[in-house]
Amino acid sequence: ERETESERASERQRASERETESERARDRERARDRERASESQRAGVREPESGRARARERACESLRASERETESERARDRERASERETESERETESERETESERARDRERARERQRASERQRASERETESERARDRERARERPRASARETESERARDRERARERARDRARETESERARDRERACERPSASVRETESERARDRERACERQRAGERQRAGEREPESGRA
Repeated sequence: ERETESERASERQRASERETESERARDRERARDRERASESQRAGVREPESGRARARERACESLRASERETESERARDRERASERETESERETESERETESERARDRERARERQRASERQRASERETESERARDRERARERPRASARETESERARDRERARERARDRARETESERARDRERACERPSASVRETESERARDRERACERQRAGERQRAGEREPESGRA
C-alpha cells in the first residue's frame, strides 16, 4: 500500500509537471502571438488604411485562433486529469476490495482450522471413551470370576462348618449315651438278656448311622472338590 501510494504521488507530480510545462508552452505561444500581432500592427501603421485593417483583422483572427487552441488544450488537460483521478479512485477501490477479500479468506482459513481442531478433539474423546469401554468389558469377566471364586470359597467353608457341627453333635450324643450307661442303677444288671440284646442292637444301629453320616459328609466334600 505504501508503494502504491508513493506511485500515485509520483504520478500526480509528473502530471502536475506536464500540466505546468503545457501551461508554459501555451504562455510562450500566446506571447509569440501577441508579438506577431504587435508586429503586424506596427507594420500596418506604415501600410495604407485598408492594409492596416486587414492586418488588424488577421491579428485578431490569429489571436482568437490561439485562444481557441489554448482553451481546447486546457479542456483536454482537464479531461486527462479527470481520467487520471477516476483511474486512481478505481485502483483505490480495487485495493480496498482486494484487502477485504483477503481478510475474508483469512477468517475462513481460521474457521476451517478451528473446525479441524474440534473434529480432532471429538475423535480423541471418542477413542478415549472406546478405550474405557474396552477396559470395563475386560474388567467385568475378571470381577465375575473373582465373585464366583469367593462364593465357592464361602460355600466350602459353610459345608465344612456344617460337617464339624454334625460331628460335634454325634460325639455329644455318644457321650450322653455313655454317661447314661454309667448312671444306670445296679438293677440293670438284673435286666433280661432280651433287654441287653435290644441295647446292643440300638448301639449297633447308632454306630451304623454314625458311619453312614460320616460317609455321606465325605462324599459331598469330594464331589465339590
